[in-house]
Amino acid sequence: MVAAVRDGASLHQVALQYRVSPATVLRWVRRAHGLRLDRVNWADRPTTPHHTRRTNTDLEALVLQVRQDLRQHSDLGFHGAEAIRDELARQGVQPLPALRTINRILQRSGAFDSQRRHRRPPAPLGWYLPNLAARRVELDSFDVVEGLVIKDGPQVEVLNGVSLHGGLVASWPRGQSVTAAFVVACLVEHWRKYGLPAYAQFDNDTIFQGTHAHPDAIGRVSRLCLSLKVTPVFVPPREMGFQAAIEGFNGSWQSRVWARFTHQDLTDLQGRSDRHVAALRRHRAARIEAAPRRRPFPPNWALDLQKLVQGRLIYLRRTNAVGEVEVLGRSVEVDRHWVNRLVRIEVDLKAGLLRVYRLRRREPADQPLLKEIRHRIPDRGMQE
Repeated sequence: MVAAVRDGASLHQVALQYRVSPATVLRWVRRAHGLRLDRVNWADRPTTPHHTRRTNTDLEALVLQVRQDLRQHSDLGFHGAEAIRDELARQGVQPLPALRTINRILQRSGAFDSQRRHRRPPAPLGWYLPNLAARRVELDSFDVVEGLVIKDGPQVEVLNGVSLHGGLVASWPRGQSVTAAFVVACLVEHWRKYGLPAYAQFDNDTIFQGTHAHPDAIGRVSRLCLSLKVTPVFVPPREMGFQAAIEGFNGSWQSRVWARFTHQDLTDLQGRSDRHVAALRRHRAARIEAAPRRRPFPPNWALDLQKLVQGRLIYLRRTNAVGEVEVLGRSVEVDRHWVNRLVRIEVDLKAGLLRVYRLRRREPADQPLLKEIRHRIPDRGMQE
């Protein structure tokens, strides 16, 4: 390369010829400047110095002492690197250390006032339910996507579902509003094919939870879950994180199915959605296979909405400023010392109890029982 440059070729031409950057050519030309090519040391040179020199220990001790004196006795109150250097200059210290050297001394000695932020590991998936966090059971999340309109066609709503550990997805686009009866039909279809999870998680929409007009109302979807021994879980309103899996799938479905294509009609949309869901299941086959085992759907099962099957309902809530939560249309006093904090309320229908457990993301394994409240929900049927 150097010989080519000396013969009159440009740096750019030589760089193209040898497939290197012009900076590389320039570096070797400068290395050989003023020397015959057979007398140039072509060995590569490390960028780090051959010898490093640590600051004298006496100077380090002086820097730390000056910092301590400034911190305790300085009228100005400054005791950072600049203030330390100014004081050393006033004392006539030579050679005067650089600001970077002083900062390195302070860092090595642990003398900085501010400490690095301690980043805690994230809570495990499903941390708010101990057996779910331990990956012994599976949870299915369901949610509705609204406000979609096919051009010159119907308004579309989509019921989506995804399992927490396995990532097993499902999607049911519909040309009208999603109702509780539609949700029940979709869940039965999905669970017949893939088996039953231990938990089914929803937000607090009346489609899933039931009417909010009357206390102790148990909706159609909850009755379905209880009849199949699936525990319904209702997440706290306006709370981040609990619905991350299903919200992620909602966004993915909208970007990869809804927004990518122009849909001629509802049938066209349903076809594209079904193909995307099938492809995603194949893509996640190993993850789905490694997920906790699901229970088989019971044979000869029939849903009786007039009978409230005994079991549990779980509500995740955040207490208000006086330590109360809203659950089942009632205000429940939890603990006046546990304010604006998360709790898990387990409604035991058979025992007639509300068990309240404390939750903290920082200590996900610590979920002590705060309170037991006697409350029996009347076994009222539903009006069809």
